[in-house]
Amino acid sequence: MFKIGHRAAPLIGLCLSVLLGLLLGLLVDGNAIAAGKQLRIGTLAPKNSLYHRQLMEVGEAWRAAQGEGSKYLIYPDGSQGGETDMARRMRIGQLQGALLSVVGLREIEPSIAALQNMPLLFRSWDEVDYVREKLRPAMEKKFLDKGFVVLAWGDAGWVRFFSKEAAVRPDDYRKMKFFAWAGEAEQQDIMKSIGYTPVPLETSDILPSIQTGMINAVPATPYFALASQVYATAPHMLDINWAPIVGALVVTKKAWDDMSPAAQEALQSTGSKAGMQIRTKARQEVDEAVEAMKKRGLQVHKPTPEQLKEWNDLAEKLYPRIRGKMVPAETFDEVMALLKAYRAGKR
Repeated sequence: MFKIGHRAAPLIGLCLSVLLGLLLGLLVDGNAIAAGKQLRIGTLAPKNSLYHRQLMEVGEAWRAAQGEGSKYLIYPDGSQGGETDMARRMRIGQLQGALLSVVGLREIEPSIAALQNMPLLFRSWDEVDYVREKLRPAMEKKFLDKGFVVLAWGDAGWVRFFSKEAAVRPDDYRKMKFFAWAGEAEQQDIMKSIGYTPVPLETSDILPSIQTGMINAVPATPYFALASQVYATAPHMLDINWAPIVGALVVTKKAWDDMSPAAQEALQSTGSKAGMQIRTKARQEVDEAVEAMKKRGLQVHKPTPEQLKEWNDLAEKLYPRIRGKMVPAETFDEVMALLKAYRAGKR
């Protein structure tokens, strides 16, 4: 055992004081980060995409308002995992926010699934906007009660079916292996119950899986199919608006409460503008992406009225299975009533 001489004791005491000071300094710095000085946002959106650029603008406004020492970090390309992973990371403080589709948002509040998980229900973006605006105040309150602040609502286009082989009828797809979100077990069960074969994967696994034959059909927006190059391996697209991809930018209430009032105002204002930009431009990109892929060999298959009826019949068969399982029954019924009223008013 080593002995400490009496002359060394003051030096050791000084060293301990310095070390304690350093530790306290680190603790203060950590508390500063926790107190709204750092905002880390995750998303599946590709780097430099429309969604990533809008998040950058939101971040710059927040950083300027929050003040010196604040840091804003975006993790694009699913680098923080799938959407269910990002929802979990927000809960444990590894992320302060995320731009999520309904797949991730329903991990926080299940009723949001009504905007995305009801196939062939919405006939236009006007209908999507109408229902979302009607649901929005109550929906944002539900998210707040769960510990999350909604900053912006967006969407990413209509889901179309991309496949290796040409297909136009519901029965054509029963022979195929479908990509399915890994976090949506209920959807997979429903698909299996009506004769389809879902293969649960994360978004980052789609391209290698379709290239190797693990899957041969992908429900995706045209923009995603173009950006990910999925269409090169699955060059057949069914021209049917199966469902809208709806999403939102959320931050944790803890992170929100730790921000300065100026930073909150900047985040709310720029977030709202970003949502509007995303909705407007994403809808334009649907047709632009389809045209770009057609020039590179994509074959678009438009169903006949008879084939479209088969798809609508399939959707009608799905609704009783979705109600109460993928979408809470109360919200399902509310959406149906809102659409009925909207269409009656249009007529």
